[in-house]
Amino acid sequence: MSAQMIGLLLDALWATLTMVGISGLLATVGGVPIGVILVITGRGHIWPHAALNRGLGAAVNAFRSIPFIILMISIIPLTRLIAGTSIGTIAAIVPLTIAAVPFVARLVESSLREVDPGLIEAAQAMGASPWQIVFKVLLAEAWPGIVAGITITLVNLVGYSAMAGAMGGGGLGDLGVRYGYQRYQPQVMVLVVVVLIVLVQGMQSVGDRIAARLNKRLIRMRGEEGR
Repeated sequence: MSAQMIGLLLDALWATLTMVGISGLLATVGGVPIGVILVITGRGHIWPHAALNRGLGAAVNAFRSIPFIILMISIIPLTRLIAGTSIGTIAAIVPLTIAAVPFVARLVESSLREVDPGLIEAAQAMGASPWQIVFKVLLAEAWPGIVAGITITLVNLVGYSAMAGAMGGGGLGDLGVRYGYQRYQPQVMVLVVVVLIVLVQGMQSVGDRIAARLNKRLIRMRGEEGR
């Protein structure tokens, strides 16, 4: 492999990491609060609000049902408004974030619903406010599951970023299409696939380790409180 191709591969890998990293961070910032609201506004929870719950849930489901490529094309005006352009790595972050926010929200909602209701009732009995219950009970107990959900989101974003690359977003997807497909260099396509597999495996391993450590810490804290 030529030095030029290695340079192109490293640039494409950096672009992919940039897209996935920034969009993953923004999706977490936006998705976690939405997931919390979906849980606490449910019937019988600490802040029931049927209209808000139904409306927000419908919006999340609507965005999750749109295929990424269609979403990416349909929000081109918004992408241009935010990023100043509709092509390139920075521009691709906009649709990636919008696609990932509802995904994170549902995963966070699922993790929070697994928290033992008895812990919430005990906190309420001790006079804890709704926000204290959110931060000190719900989120504290659900962090291992939330981290696992964020890891799944990042893995999915790697695949989405490859599709974004094929549509002019840059990164490994763009490299694979331009050199592996359009210029008939199958070895480049194979290399891109191998790098994507390694990247996904690395993200999954790191996420699993962090989630396992958080779970062990949570179990240890419960044991100390029970003494």
